[in-house]
Amino acid sequence: MVARLVIAAPSSGAGKTTVATGLMAAFAGRGLAVSPHKVGPDYIDPGYHALATGRPGRNLDAYMCGTGLIAPLFAHGSRGCDLAVVEGVMGLYDGAADQGELASTAQVSKLLKAPVVLVVDASSQSRSVAALVHGFASWDPEVRIGGVILNKVATDRHEHLLREALGESGVPVLGVLRRAPAVATPSRHLGLVPVAERQAAAVEAVAAQAEQVRQGCDLEALLALARSAPELHAEAWAPELAGRVSAGGWAVPTRSALAERMPTARPVVALAGGAAFTFSYAEHAELLTAAGAEVVTFDPLRDESLPEGTSGLVIGGGFPEMYGSELSANEPLRKAVAELAATGAPIAAECAGLLYLSRSLDGTPMCGVLDADARMSERLTLGYRDAVAVSDSVLAPAGARMRGHEFHRTVIEPGAGATAAWGLRQPERRVEGFVQQGVHASYVHTHWAGAPEVAARFVERCAGGPVA
Repeated sequence: MVARLVIAAPSSGAGKTTVATGLMAAFAGRGLAVSPHKVGPDYIDPGYHALATGRPGRNLDAYMCGTGLIAPLFAHGSRGCDLAVVEGVMGLYDGAADQGELASTAQVSKLLKAPVVLVVDASSQSRSVAALVHGFASWDPEVRIGGVILNKVATDRHEHLLREALGESGVPVLGVLRRAPAVATPSRHLGLVPVAERQAAAVEAVAAQAEQVRQGCDLEALLALARSAPELHAEAWAPELAGRVSAGGWAVPTRSALAERMPTARPVVALAGGAAFTFSYAEHAELLTAAGAEVVTFDPLRDESLPEGTSGLVIGGGFPEMYGSELSANEPLRKAVAELAATGAPIAAECAGLLYLSRSLDGTPMCGVLDADARMSERLTLGYRDAVAVSDSVLAPAGARMRGHEFHRTVIEPGAGATAAWGLRQPERRVEGFVQQGVHASYVHTHWAGAPEVAARFVERCAGGPVA
């Protein structure tokens, strides 16, 4: 099993992404094959991880996919690699609200039997750092904190005080990083700016992070810690064999059963990409391909037509509000999307995709597939969701349960008579999204590895098969 480390912190903002990405790039620069992973539903950090390693950034989300899939998904992503680096989410012990340790970095570290490196923002403390580290290291004896990296250290004197305080903690200091504006990554209302929007600057930032880590961290000690992880007995997840029953409890067709019902030609599924639609899990395209589709990526900012032969469309999340005028200006593509929807072809849209299918976004014309208008809002909607399908759709049968995640600062106002996609069970009960002919559009992001029937059902519909 691959050597592995989990990079965690006491809280958000301590520097996990800087350290994790820097470590990935530094070890990749040594010639190691590094597998990048991110705990939780975040789409943006994995883009920087991919830039650092040259491999797809992959998420490990125990809420959406189930605890039983964490090790198999990890094994799938890290196959053939020398080292895996897993960036945590929020604070080490923070997870899904009111769900105990579920989906926390601590839980994932235990599921992977991986040692944890704690990144501490030391900018406003000295001796107190020892109490902080001791508390995190002793809170759960099943979580193995193998070392600490001190971030935002001001001076040599400050470093001396911190090291002296930690000397008797039993947790070794594996790195000290000084304040460095060059490694900072710009943020906006939903977190970091994605790589696709700042490619050249992102390359420079990752290189700076790698150099900072090389100078400030003991890479040999970190690699030795990663190699000390015990054997992890887990069969690697495979998209063509994914799950016999989904996390929601509904049956998943076997590959042979799907093959019997599929035509010889592979239906083309167009997958939106580019700077406006950067939110997509790598496993979605893999599952669509395994289910029999030919997945072709296109850029709604630049391409004036859908890929040739498109029979289905998947539009994930991103930042259409940043590109509203450009998306609107591409009138030929908006018309092509509307025409495809009018035929009843299967279309799956999440969050940004939902906005793109609406009539307008902040008054700017969109595709007009849905009788709804969207606008930016001051209110952040954020959190995991437990969802039940309200009606049959190209993604799920009525009554099917799925788990997902919402993360947006927009609202959408539907017209009269709209059919909802999901009934949400927490944190408050409400209906959400749209089902209209072949369209399933929703704010809820889902991870199809936790419900592989979604991809199988969608591709079967693209090939002209039944939905029910």
